[in-house]
Amino acid sequence: MPAANTAQTYGSVTKTFHWLTALLILALVPLGLVANWLPYETDAELALKAQVFSVHKTLGVMVFFVALARIAWALTQPKPGDLNHDHKVQSALAAVVHWVLYISLVAVPLSGWVHHAATAGFAPIWWPFGQGLPFVPLNETLAESAAALHWLFSKIMIASILLHVVGALKHHLIDKDATLRRMWFGKADAPLVPAHRGSLAAPVGAVVIFALATGGAAAAGLFREHDSMPREALASVASEWTVTEGEIGISVIQMGSAVQGSFADWTAAISFDPAVTGAAGEVTTTIAIPSLTLGSVTSQAMGADFFDSATYPTATFTGTIIADAGAYTADGVLVIKGAEVPVSFPFDLLVDGDTAEMNGTVTLDRRDFAIGASMADEGSLGFAVEVVLRVVAQR
Repeated sequence: MPAANTAQTYGSVTKTFHWLTALLILALVPLGLVANWLPYETDAELALKAQVFSVHKTLGVMVFFVALARIAWALTQPKPGDLNHDHKVQSALAAVVHWVLYISLVAVPLSGWVHHAATAGFAPIWWPFGQGLPFVPLNETLAESAAALHWLFSKIMIASILLHVVGALKHHLIDKDATLRRMWFGKADAPLVPAHRGSLAAPVGAVVIFALATGGAAAAGLFREHDSMPREALASVASEWTVTEGEIGISVIQMGSAVQGSFADWTAAISFDPAVTGAAGEVTTTIAIPSLTLGSVTSQAMGADFFDSATYPTATFTGTIIADAGAYTADGVLVIKGAEVPVSFPFDLLVDGDTAEMNGTVTLDRRDFAIGASMADEGSLGFAVEVVLRVVAQR
């Protein structure tokens, strides 16, 4: 069997690409469905879910590169003529489906890969080249858009595969021609047919299908930003110092990878006298738990075993600001999920007239607040949670 195509037959390279892609897709699609369906309430469940997702993602990357190689090879090869060339409408529709399938074989894994690279979370791709992509930043909005496109494009791919399979079976069982046999290894005994005549109509039609599907999905709200759960913004507070900018960030190790996030909604009531040594002021910080974004595990973090945001929508820290020879700490009590834990929060402070900027880091133990109680294995979810706080305030 020759490696290259001819005007009448497919070569062994084309056939290998075709059936290798089919095998990968047959594994990839059910793995994605199962991975989304699997629970993750315990260490064992989370580990299994992560492994299945990792297999799914790794196979997806393989499909992406196999598809690129397949398309590059196809562009260098003659395409055998259609066995039903006299049925022009059928041939045209089949060509469009083929192009939709080609595009989806690139678009589906690429959109999934962008989602993976744009968000932090568990289930790494099993390969030695890192988890990121060039020019793809860690960005939750980008990650959500990529996830939506991945969902949409996967549905288009599944539809095109089903049409492709139905068409092949029709040729084999009803038309009883050699279309399916010609793509299998061995002699197909296909009749001589006119050479294939390429046309831009099929690829243009496929692009139009993707454009219409994406536009329709956008109009239906598929790409609309949404919070993990409805919430009201925290009310503003009266304070001697008014926060003008800042961030409360957290970082935790899950399945061996750092997952970073931040709270978008929080308030701080601050009284502070830079001239005082010792107890120089007071601070009360309130944090809206549902405003947390934490990579791909944001919704998991809101669950009853973690922050339980439905029952405990806020966390608070109330403390005294201690100044001691240029060193500062906020000593107080942090309340999360009803658990009151003493916390000493060291920070650096720079005061310039009526503007103050503070930066601090503290490490908490999630077990003190009964967060992730079912995750007793630190290999699944680290016990240490690093909290980073930056605040700029105006007196």
